[in-house]
Amino acid sequence: NIALILATPKGSVPFYRDFGISNEFLDKPMPVAKVMMIGEVREAIESWEPRAAVKNVRFMENSLEPGKLVPTVEVEIRVEE
Repeated sequence: NIALILATPKGSVPFYRDFGISNEFLDKPMPVAKVMMIGEVREAIESWEPRAAVKNVRFMENSLEPGKLVPTVEVEIRVEE
């Protein structure tokens, strides 16, 4: 479910316009884009996947593709009692 949430641009799902993540971080300086993307990822997962808690968001950087952000999201699965 988390992969689907993160792969969906916000506004692209009819009747669920808030589903997914916003692309407002595009064309921003890298440090600003990282902070914005972390916020979007956390907010989207908290809103749409209550069984998961975001523990960490890291970025893999590839010198062959400068400017490309590839997030790695670490989550903890909540166990209902």
